[in-house]
Amino acid sequence: MKIAPSLRLVRLHLTEFRNYETLSWRPASRISVLFGPNGSGKTNLLEAISLLTPGRGLRNARTADLARRAPGASGRWAVAARFDTPDGPAEIGTGIPPEGPADRRVFRLDGAAPRSQAEIAARVAAVWLTPQMERLFIEPPSGRRRFLDRLVWALEPGHAREIAAHDAAMSGRNRLLAQASRDTGWLAGLEDAMARHAVAATAARMALVSRLDGAVTAGAVVGFPPVRIALDCPIATRLAAAPAVEVEEWLRRELAARRRGDAEAGTASLGAHRCDMALTEATTGLPAGLASTGEQKAMLLAVILGHAGLIAEARCFAPLLLLDEPCVHLDPARRQAMYAALVRLPGQALLTGTDAETFLPLAETAEGLRTGDGRLTPDPRFFPASATFSPVPGTP
Repeated sequence: MKIAPSLRLVRLHLTEFRNYETLSWRPASRISVLFGPNGSGKTNLLEAISLLTPGRGLRNARTADLARRAPGASGRWAVAARFDTPDGPAEIGTGIPPEGPADRRVFRLDGAAPRSQAEIAARVAAVWLTPQMERLFIEPPSGRRRFLDRLVWALEPGHAREIAAHDAAMSGRNRLLAQASRDTGWLAGLEDAMARHAVAATAARMALVSRLDGAVTAGAVVGFPPVRIALDCPIATRLAAAPAVEVEEWLRRELAARRRGDAEAGTASLGAHRCDMALTEATTGLPAGLASTGEQKAMLLAVILGHAGLIAEARCFAPLLLLDEPCVHLDPARRQAMYAALVRLPGQALLTGTDAETFLPLAETAEGLRTGDGRLTPDPRFFPASATFSPVPGTP
C-alpha cells in the first residue's frame, strides 16, 4: 500500500533564535538541502524544527541557550510553524513569551496551550541524526535511551507522558529518601507510580524494538547494513516472561527493599531510567561500539530510515527527517543509497552539509539553499521551485 505524504512543514518563522534575528521560510520541495560554512546557521534551522516536537530538541539544549546573543537582544525567542497534517492544518509554536519567567518555555497548538506535549506529538513527528550521535555507542546509556525514546514517541505519542510521570515520581522519591524522617505511606505511593509508569514505558520500548528490529534486521533499507536492536533492561526481561501486573508488583517490592541503598546513592537503582539499547550488525554480530565510524553512521541511518518507513505504515504519514551532516563518514555508495531512500520515502527531509556539490545528485528533486548572515539564498543548480523563493528575513 502506498502511503500518502500527508505531513508537511509549510512555513517556519524564527524570532531571536540562535543566530537568526528573524526569518520566514516556506520550503519549496519535499527535500531541502542546506549548505554553508560552519556557524552559518544550518543546524540551527533543524534544531528549531525539532523543538516543535516533544523534548529539548536535537541538541538537548537548555532553554536559556536558545536565545540570540547580540547587543540589544531580548533573551526571549520563538519558533512557529504551520504544518499540513493528516488531521488538517496545524499551527505549532514554542519559545519564551514576552511575559512570564525568562527560563520557562511554553508550547502553543493552534493558538492555545496544549494539555500536554502528547497533543503535539499526535499531530507531528520528527526523527533526526546529528554528528553528536556518532558518539552514541561510546557514551553512557542515557544518550542511547533518549534516542530510543524519541523513536518510541514518534510512533506512540503517549510515551512522553509515561516517561515524564515516571521521572517525576522518581524525583519525589529521591527527595523523600534524602530526608531523615520519611513518610513510608508517601514513599509507597511514589513507588507505585514509578512501577506503573516504568512498566508502561518499558512495554512501549519493547513494542517499538520488536517492530523496528523486524524492519531493519533483514536489511530492508537498501544499501545499508542489516541491523539488530535489543534492550538491556531488567524490567524488559521480566515483561518478556510475565504479565505486566506481576512485573509492577515485583518492581514495587524491589523499590521498597532498595530504599536504604538508594538513599545512600541519591538515586533509584531500578526503573525506566536504567534501560539501555544495544545495536549490532546482524550478519556479523559486530556491536556498534566496536564498528568503524563509517559503519556506525550507516547503522544509525539504517535505523532512522527504517523507523521513518515504520511510522509511515503505522500512522499513515511519514515523519520529518532532520539529517545534520549525514554524508560525513559515508562512502560514495552509501551516500547514493541514502539519497535513493530519501527519494523513495514519502516524508519531508532536510539535510545539511558544508558543500553544495555533495548534494548535486539530488538537484532534480531537492531545493538547495545556502545559509549565512541570517538568510537563506537559493542555489539555481537545484530544483527549479527554489528559484521562486524570496529569502527576505521577516517576511510572514
